[in-house]
Amino acid sequence: MSDLNDLISEQLPGIIGGIVLLILILLVLVLTQGAKLRKVRRKYETMMAGSGVEDLETLLIDLKTQVDSVEDEQQQQRESVSLALNKLQMIKGNIGIKRYNAFSERGSDLSFSIAIVDADRSGVVITALYSRDSSYVYAKPVEAGQSTYPLSPEEVEAITLALQKA
Repeated sequence: MSDLNDLISEQLPGIIGGIVLLILILLVLVLTQGAKLRKVRRKYETMMAGSGVEDLETLLIDLKTQVDSVEDEQQQQRESVSLALNKLQMIKGNIGIKRYNAFSERGSDLSFSIAIVDADRSGVVITALYSRDSSYVYAKPVEAGQSTYPLSPEEVEAITLALQKA
C-alpha cells in the first residue's frame, strides 16, 4: 500500500495540473454556452414582446388557429370562384352579327342576323329582314350550334362569327 501512496505522491502535481486544465476548459465552455444562451433569450424576448402571450406554446397555438381559419376562408373562396366560373361559361356572351341585303331588288344592308351563344354553342339567333314595304323579325333557339328550325346561311355565319369570339 505504501508503494501506491508513493506512486500517487510522485504523480500528484501532474494529476492536479490535469484536473486544473480540465476545469479551465469546462469553465470556458460554460461561459461560451452562457453567452449563447443570453443571445437566444434576448431573441426570444424580442419575439415575444408585444404579442400579449406569456409563452411560445400559446403563441404557436394561436398562430395555428389563425392559419386554419385562413385556410377555411381560402377554401370557401375557391368554391365561390369555381361556381362563378361555371356560371360564367353558361352566360350567353358570345355575339356575332351578319348584315346583309335580304331583298336584292330594293333596299340596302339593313337586314341582319345576330347570334347570341355560350361556350357550348347554345343560345338564340335573331334575324330581322327589312324591305321598304315591311319588316320581319324571327328568333330561333340554338342548341350545340343547331336549331330545330332551318337556319339560313346568314344565320349560320352569325353563329360562326359568335363562336370565333369565344
